[in-house]
Amino acid sequence: MIKPTQIKVWDPVVRFFHWSLVSAFFIAYITEEDLLSVHTWAGYLIVGLLVVRIIWGFIGTHYARFSDFVHSPSTIIQFLKNTLALRAKRYLGHNPAGGAMVMLLIFSLLATTTSGILLLGAEEQAGPVANWFTQAGGYWGNALEELHEFFANFTVLLVFIHIAGVIVESLIHKENLLSAMLNGFKPADTRTHEESL
Repeated sequence: MIKPTQIKVWDPVVRFFHWSLVSAFFIAYITEEDLLSVHTWAGYLIVGLLVVRIIWGFIGTHYARFSDFVHSPSTIIQFLKNTLALRAKRYLGHNPAGGAMVMLLIFSLLATTTSGILLLGAEEQAGPVANWFTQAGGYWGNALEELHEFFANFTVLLVFIHIAGVIVESLIHKENLLSAMLNGFKPADTRTHEESL
């Protein structure tokens, strides 16, 4: 039996989520307080995308499910050691480090958007929690602004680490991971981790 040369890995929901999230976060990050309305709506879009992705992580296609890419800390550490030694196993879906990055990004973006919604309520008396802060003083606004900026900048750091990881894995396994996130396909390879189990 002849094996196909390409395997469908990333479904349309995952790809739409990925590129929409990239766009929405970029817009939110560059607008900050200068265009508060645009910044706020980009933040709401991020919340909506995260909700869809979390649900899809339980009911989506095989490679989209958390059960496929959430690994133990020891597995992640061993994978990172193997990556540094340039002998990491190839995974069709997210590798252990990539899976950990997905979870970190979801957490960081949830923290960023939650603090942003709270900040909007505290400083602008606007948004879904505005009535929580009708009697709030300046303390809450300052504290929430610091928290919001911290997680926004932490997310940017994670994005750079993620991009570096994609480049390293693309070089180690001689495949274009960016292209795979655009068209959904990865080259078939009998040496993948999944097939060695």
